[in-house]
Amino acid sequence: MQEESLRVRVGRRVEIVLIHANDEEESLTLDIAPDAVANFEQGLLGASTPLAKAITGARGGDVIDYRVGDLRTVRVIAVTRSPSDLDHSASQRRQQVIDKAVSESDRTNALNFASSFSSKWGGYEPEGIEEW
Repeated sequence: MQEESLRVRVGRRVEIVLIHANDEEESLTLDIAPDAVANFEQGLLGASTPLAKAITGARGGDVIDYRVGDLRTVRVIAVTRSPSDLDHSASQRRQQVIDKAVSESDRTNALNFASSFSSKWGGYEPEGIEEW
């Protein structure tokens, strides 16, 4: 299959031009990626984003109506295969951040409970919780 005939889909690198209402143009090169690894700052556009949905199936040279904010049109310049060495670890990093936040939240809840609970048999001491 020739590169010129490739269509936009997951696993493709796309060069596009976003055309604003005032005719300003903004060039971008993005790789269409599964949502789990999407990271716009690294050029990985999630497949379910409005922009990715709008250009999915397009080929180089296609112009797509895209009315979001002050954007009016997307011009697809080229579609190529994404490099195989892309960093797809964004989902792992996000999960690590989520896990850390949940652990901190659990620790805070345990401290709050221990410091506020008392019963006729005694209360809880938060000493062991500090080293959560």
